[in-house]
Amino acid sequence: MENLLYIAAIVAAVAFLILCISLAMTLFSVKKTLNNVADTLDGLETNLQNMTKETAELLHKTNDLAEDIQAKSEKLNTVVDAVKNVGTSVNGFNHSIKRLTTSVTSEVEKNEEKIAQVVQWSNVLLGVRDKWKERKALERAGYYTYDDDNHKPL
Repeated sequence: MENLLYIAAIVAAVAFLILCISLAMTLFSVKKTLNNVADTLDGLETNLQNMTKETAELLHKTNDLAEDIQAKSEKLNTVVDAVKNVGTSVNGFNHSIKRLTTSVTSEVEKNEEKIAQVVQWSNVLLGVRDKWKERKALERAGYYTYDDDNHKPL
């Protein structure tokens, strides 16, 4: 029986050796996997640092752009106010022109007869002036108008 005890001790030792080898292989496999995970995390950390820098730059540019837009918006507000004031002035001018036109129309209607007389007299005066110029032109050319009774130049 003693032999059986030795055989059992050898079997137990071999089983323990197989268990240790298998455990060592598993641990080496886990070590390799953990090394790969560590390398991946290092790359991720580098990428994350680059992304953080780019995000900070983008945030600064966004803030600068927002300030620029705010400044331009304030300038645009002054332009809009100026255009509004011009529109108000134009409306006032139009109202004044309308009142003036109404006033002139009213006065013309009141003095329509007088205006017609002035136009008639001016036409008569223009006709007399034209005849006078015609007569002077003929006299300069050597033609004279004679009075039928006296046969003298007029």
